[in-house]
Amino acid sequence: MEIDLRTIPDAEVSGIDLMDVDITLPAPEAEPQRQYYFMALLKQQLVPERAKKNGKEFLTACITTFGCQMNARDSEKLEGILETVGYHIVETEDADFVVYNTCTVRENANLRVYGRLGQLGKYKKKNPGMIISLCGCMMQEPLVVEKLKKSYHFVNLIFGTHNIYRFAEYLVRCMTDDRMVIDIWKDTDKIVENLPVDRKYPFKSGVNIMFGCNNFCSYCIVPYVRGRERSRKPEEIVAEIKRLVADGVVEIMLLGQNVNSYGKNLEEPMTFAQLLREVNKIEGLKRIRFMTSHPKDLSEELIDAMRDCEKVCLHLHLPLQSGSSRILKLMNRRYTKEQYLNLVDRIRAKVPDVSLTTDIIVGFPGETEEDFLETMDVVRKVRYDSAFTFQYSRRTGTPAAAMEDQIPVDVVKDRFDRLLAEVQEISREVTARHTHTVQEVLVESINEQDPSLVTGRMSNNTLVHFKGDASLIGTLQNVYLDECRGFYYMGTLVENN
Repeated sequence: MEIDLRTIPDAEVSGIDLMDVDITLPAPEAEPQRQYYFMALLKQQLVPERAKKNGKEFLTACITTFGCQMNARDSEKLEGILETVGYHIVETEDADFVVYNTCTVRENANLRVYGRLGQLGKYKKKNPGMIISLCGCMMQEPLVVEKLKKSYHFVNLIFGTHNIYRFAEYLVRCMTDDRMVIDIWKDTDKIVENLPVDRKYPFKSGVNIMFGCNNFCSYCIVPYVRGRERSRKPEEIVAEIKRLVADGVVEIMLLGQNVNSYGKNLEEPMTFAQLLREVNKIEGLKRIRFMTSHPKDLSEELIDAMRDCEKVCLHLHLPLQSGSSRILKLMNRRYTKEQYLNLVDRIRAKVPDVSLTTDIIVGFPGETEEDFLETMDVVRKVRYDSAFTFQYSRRTGTPAAAMEDQIPVDVVKDRFDRLLAEVQEISREVTARHTHTVQEVLVESINEQDPSLVTGRMSNNTLVHFKGDASLIGTLQNVYLDECRGFYYMGTLVENN
């Protein structure tokens, strides 16, 4: 039976057999039907023909992800499309198709990509049929694209963050045109989901609830490369999670640059707290995580939802960035040190067992020793379970890059080292609080160092290693925590789970 994709509803398009699609018809204009048309063209014709031309039984593909959980989720979508059209996913970059999904939050991320591109150029000389693609946040910077066009002419495909859903269409263009394909959008209000996804774990998954950011923190490039906030409809999010649960997923991570501002641009506005309560109702779902939360938008309503929803994990990532109210104002964070500490007190009053983690930047322009000590004061008062600490990275195009009084490198490093030592010491003490208790652990994998052990995570995201085998992966198990070893536990499986 030949299928005309123009007649298939959005909700049914993912269930069709691509080999049944009539590729002699014009490509549909509607999405995602249009992308399924190009996937059918790749699977039925272009990928097999290219493999045969290269003397191979099948083509291989490798995707390397730089950056955040949003990028990781995007890479799962890219892999899903590649597998659907016939590529075999491999770990080595000496493959027939290589994708770098890039990050640009810090300058060294850009430098890493340029460095690795040189190696890809050598691979391509040995394999002229190789296709190289760059996508993600770094591609939203015009100077980066110009540099790639000038110095890395062997790259075949460049696209950004807003049009990742058109990946299959771009791949068709690469296979039918010898020229470099470049398509960068400055912004979009379009959200296209319901495309193939290759999840890293069969039992847990990220779910995008919104895209973009409206905060414009003065050090951050994200609003410029991810665009303005746009939220998915709640019914689409719930439907996706229900499909995931039916496919064996027990834990989901709700993803957005700032989940606390979810729903503001919907025709029928809904708060993130309301969405959380709706997701909590889904039968078969065991755990709900989310990130990231901006402190200025974390409402009492959300704290109440975290308290009331039994499936919401006892972990909240609450970026501080600086403990100095003066520096926070320069960062355009729109809260003070006192407001942040008050928020932490209110969270812990209603969710006393919550694990708090954070992000901290050291060496922001104009930061004095007194400002830095304010940050240390917050760290000591909050006592985070863990903290991601960063040395300030000057990002061209952000207001902070033009600020005077950039801090000398040696001063930044000294403060960073002192902060890291403090954070790690507190983390060791805080993590140990559950020693000699029984905790529920979601088993994720066989331990990499000792195959007689399995590794999983508690509700608060702490790692636990204990004796077990592969049959436990993807299950929730009660584990007695025998010993805390700094940032993880050694435990014992409780019988009669």
